Order: sequence, then C-alpha cells, then structure tokens
Amino acid sequence: SSSLSYVGSTRPAFVAALTHPSYDLSRASSPSLNTACSAAATMVPDAKADETSPLPRWDLSRFGFEHPHHEAIDKHLDETATLALAFKAKYEGKLDELSLLSAIEEYEEISSRKTLVSSYLHLSYDTSLDDDSLKKRKGALSQRQSEIYGDFLEWFSLDVAQLDDAVLANKYETTEPGLVKYKAFIDELRRQKPHNLSKEVERALTVRSPYVGTRPLVSFFDKELSLMRFKLDVDGDEVNMEVLLSKMQSSNDAEFRAKCLKTLNDGLAGSISRTAALSLSAVAGGWLIENRERKYESLRSRRNLDNNCPDAVVNSLLDGVREAGVPLCKRFYSLKKGILQKTQGLEKLRWSDRNAPIDIGGVSNDKISWERAVELVEKGYSKFSPTMSEMFMKMVNEKRIDVPATNGKKGGAYCAGVVPGVGPFQLLNFDGTKQDVATLAHESGHGCHDILAYKQGYLQYHPPLTLAETASIFGEMIVFRDLIAESSTKEEELTLLMSKIDDVVNSVVRQCSFDRFEELLHSARENGDLSADELDQYWMKALREYYGEEGDAGGDSPFDSYEDTSHLWSYVPHFHHVPFYVYSYAFADLVVGTLYNNFLTNKDGFEGRLLDLLSAGGTKDFADALSPFGLDPTNPTFWKDAINAHLGGLVNEAEKIAKELGYIE
Repeated sequence: SSSLSYVGSTRPAFVAALTHPSYDLSRASSPSLNTACSAAATMVPDAKADETSPLPRWDLSRFGFEHPHHEAIDKHLDETATLALAFKAKYEGKLDELSLLSAIEEYEEISSRKTLVSSYLHLSYDTSLDDDSLKKRKGALSQRQSEIYGDFLEWFSLDVAQLDDAVLANKYETTEPGLVKYKAFIDELRRQKPHNLSKEVERALTVRSPYVGTRPLVSFFDKELSLMRFKLDVDGDEVNMEVLLSKMQSSNDAEFRAKCLKTLNDGLAGSISRTAALSLSAVAGGWLIENRERKYESLRSRRNLDNNCPDAVVNSLLDGVREAGVPLCKRFYSLKKGILQKTQGLEKLRWSDRNAPIDIGGVSNDKISWERAVELVEKGYSKFSPTMSEMFMKMVNEKRIDVPATNGKKGGAYCAGVVPGVGPFQLLNFDGTKQDVATLAHESGHGCHDILAYKQGYLQYHPPLTLAETASIFGEMIVFRDLIAESSTKEEELTLLMSKIDDVVNSVVRQCSFDRFEELLHSARENGDLSADELDQYWMKALREYYGEEGDAGGDSPFDSYEDTSHLWSYVPHFHHVPFYVYSYAFADLVVGTLYNNFLTNKDGFEGRLLDLLSAGGTKDFADALSPFGLDPTNPTFWKDAINAHLGGLVNEAEKIAKELGYIE
C-alpha cells in the first residue's frame, strides 16, 4: 500500500516516506487479521518461540551493509548528501529551462538511496527492539536524513508544483515526450500546489520534525505503550498487551474474557491514557492549524488528497457503512450471541465477547507447521494467479520473510516494499494458528504487489491507498475459502465463517467507528486541549452510534453491556501516526470483496486484469484501475451494494448453517 503522510508532514505520500522513514503502517497487518486493531504493531511480544527456533529468518544482506553500525552506511549517506547538494545547485529555479525528465531521474536515484538506509535500519531494529545502541543509531541517522531532505531536496516538489501549465505542456508534447513516464508523480505534486507553504516554512517544518512538534511526543507515547504490562492475577506473571488480547480472544470462558477486558481497560486508565490524550491533543492541534494554513476544505481532505480519493467518495463510503453495515453488524452479533448462549451458557453479551471464538466442535486446534502454511498459501494463490504463486515461493526461498515470534521483536506483521531491486521483506510472528496462515497470505499479497509494480520505479511503485490492500486481502480471501472447502463438518464450516465475519466487521464497521471518534476529537480540538475524560466520552459516543445503545439500558444493541470499554481508544496507534487513515481498511475490504465476487463470476482473463491493476502501482487512480472489472466506487450506490454483497452474503451464509445446526430459529 501507499506510503503514508505522517503527522507533521503534508507532503505527498512518496515525499512523506522520505521525510519520515519508517515501516509503513498501511502495510501492517490490518484489523481484519489482527482484531487487537494494530495494538500488536507497537507491542514487544513475550517469546512465543525460542530464540534458536528453526523457523526462517530474513536475510538483509541484499541491502549491501554488513550490520547496522557498519561504516559503509555513513559513507553511503555522505555520498547521498553530496549528490543531493549537487542536485539542488544544478536544478533549483531552473526546471522550466533544463530537462525536467533528467531532474526527476536524479531525484529518484537520490530518494531511493535515502530509503535504502532508513529501511535497513528499521528492519534491523524491528527484530532487536531491546538493543538501545541500535535505537540510538537509527534515531541519529533519521535526523540526518531529515536534514538532507530539508536542506537539499524539499524545494523540488514545490518547484515542480509551481511550473507554469504551458511550460509543462510544451515539455510533454515537444521537448521531452519521455516525461510522460512520470506523469502520475508530477500530477501528485501539482495537486498539492494550493496547499503548499513557502520553501522557507516547508524546510523549517522538515528539519525540525525529528526534534519538535508532534513526532517526539508520539514516539514517547509509542514507547510507553510498548512497556505496558498487565497482571490477570495478583500472584500471576505480567504479560504485555498482545498476550493479554490473545488470551481474551482465544478463551471459551466468558468470565475470563470479561476479566481480561477489565484488566486491559483498568491498565490503560491513568498515566497511559493521559499520555495518549496529550499526544492526541498535539496531533489534532497540529492537524487543525495545518488544515487552516494549507486551506483544506474539511477534516479528511488532507488525507484524501494524499490518497487521490475525492471527499465525496469517502463520504459515500462512510454513509454506506452507517446505512447498510451497522444493521448487518447488529445481525451478526445477534447471531453470535445466540450461538454463545447455547454453546457456552452465555447470559449476557459483553464487549469482551465481541471476538470470542465459536467452540462448536469439529475444529482442530492443532498447530499448523510453517511448511504446511506455505503449502496452503501457494495452493491458494495458484488458483487465481500462477504468476503470484511463483512470486510467493520466491519470497520464501530467498529468505525475505522473518517468521518466528521471538523476544525483542516487533509484534504483529507487515510487509516493507523498501526500494525496487532490494525489497520486499515481510515481518511475521508465526505461531502456527489459522490466523497466522491468513496473515502470511495477506502480507505476501503486499509483497507480490510490490514486485509487480517495481517496474514503475521508486517514485511511482507505491499504489494509492485505495488499491493498496487489493492483493493482500484477495489472497487472504482465497486461502479462507480453501479452508472452508477443506472443512469436514458443518460445525467447522460455521466456525470458520464466524471468524471471517469477525474480521470483516472489524475491518469495515469498527474502523468507520474509529473514524467517527477521530471526527469528534478533531472537531473538539478547536476549543482547547483534550483531556482523557473527554476522549473517553467521544469514544463511547462513537461506539454507541455504530453498535447501538446497550441492551441493559433498553437499547437496540445485541451487546447487553459496554462495561470496561471507555479507555480502549488509548491503544490505537493510527490515531497518532496517521489521522483519518482508518477508513482505508473498510474501503479495501469492500473493494476486494466485490473483486472476489467478480472473480467467481468472470474467471476468464481475470489474472491478466488483476496483474495489470497491480503492475500499475501508483500510476493509476482507483477509478481507472477498477474499471476493467466493471467496478465504479464513485457511484453513490457502490458501497451499500458492496456491503450487502460481501458482508451480507457472509452473514446470510452463517445464519443458514446456524439454523441447520439448531443454534438459531
């Protein structure tokens, strides 16, 4: 998926990646895979596999550095700074008279060199989070790269945006016809023109960003959150948040689940929620001021412009989820409540039961070996694209996947595209569950997408946000259907279906409720700093709008109680790093659900159409990319139709089997 515009930067997506190098949160395992909603992306897991695990580790030798402290890295950055200085001296203020094509090619090379270093440091650190010297090294190099960008490269995007239309048209048509290769890159820069500030201000923002503003505060919050530990029993061991959430979501004991949620919510109260509130208040304040200074129309316009997605389309998505997704969500949880009442003796459906497993027998809890997981994903991919199946196996064989869960490793999962010719690389925390197989399918989809799009070059291989999850969720869906097909009983089939619907609801309805929470807090920021108590209230308001008023209060929600939920906003990292990003999960899941139905009904030529879409990278917007499939997300009815077909179809399927098995009437 596309690189993100991080807090404190309104540069286009690819520029933000240069300014704020990090692994891409948009490539992290989505909430459809991690119902902890990306908390895992900031947690340091307890060891789930021994350090001497035979599971494969990635091989980072392709970067050309021996280790993170290798002097070759410093030499590489010195050379990059020299190239950047010469680039500025040669082209600044002269783009109308010199070759714009040559300038972009040189800019691309310099940018790629910078990202090579930042990616190597981030990947190295993500498997060694307990290495303080590496953390310091990474921070120092990040500061230096921000200086290189601010001093020598920041001007370029501004000058391209300011080029006269007639001058650019003449270059395209007469003097530099080869420039059309970079039209998508140029168009993205020029869309930002109305929102750019002066060169002096933009440079100041970039160079100061590692030291002041929101970034240090958000980093402090991340660190504090990663250090959180919880005790379920007075004499029990402390566990981190990822382990606590896993215990809650895997337990068949409703009282134990409730205890886990109370432990989590109580643990988040106090200092961590106050720290989160301080961070969010700063982020929302910065967003507010920059929206004014840069003249964005609405709260989401800045994010939408980065993603080349019109405000009207995003608003239509959010409206569609409210109108069609919320009723289906309530239907699903009513179904789940009925099943849990009959199988676990559930008396009331509490929030802690939201992701509870359906235990109706017939499902094996045996661990899946890494070799079997690879086999399942290869088989699934080969069904819709033999080409992508081969790419997946190449990633496995070339040691591009760091597989085991070990101490000192970043939790969750992600895929880093890095730069063409070096990436991609996947980080997993594989423990042999069916969810881990789905995660492998998901992240490998991102890897295939990167490989296919690399031909567009570093500046244009990142797909727009609206298409970023296409390959990943599609691959995940295929593997899910394979697991369904291998089910030996109706009970197992229903169990898998209910788990999948959990994922879809979390990706679609829950993420849009997150967006609503952001809307409430950002709207309130104009009236002053935000307190943890205020954010608790906004969180509960958004929750009730999307899930209904509690049943115990006479409301229409299948949930009888929302007890112990008020502080859960404080562990969602997206709110701090990428404001108004979360709707992308709903967008992606619904688009891919529709694409999957297209695949089932029109398989002839589907692989070719899919590979063309993925190979385009960032050179096509979502409307152009999806038109060969007969899909038009700009149509106001698209989203409601997609929700009813995708989520509605799954709920219908589950209800039918549940009735056959006698769990509901």
